Amino acid sequence: MNKLLTFLNNLEKRNIHYNLEHNRDDFIMVNVAVPGERWEIEFSEDGKVEIEIFKNSTGVLGDENLLEKLLSYGA
Repeated sequence: MNKLLTFLNNLEKRNIHYNLEHNRDDFIMVNVAVPGERWEIEFSEDGKVEIEIFKNSTGVLGDENLLEKLLSYGA
């Protein structure tokens, strides 16, 4: 839950609009649209993070270090 709240607070600091969804039992999804990309970041209660970046063709990414990259967008 801490990762989710930290991520949302950082999006808000950067004035990046997002939507929350609950499509899977154990995950909350954050949908973010930035110029040229759409992000789907799912956070589970046990701390797991799944990231999909729709740009060209990327697929599901499991690297939580990408949260920092996403948050540095436009900074």
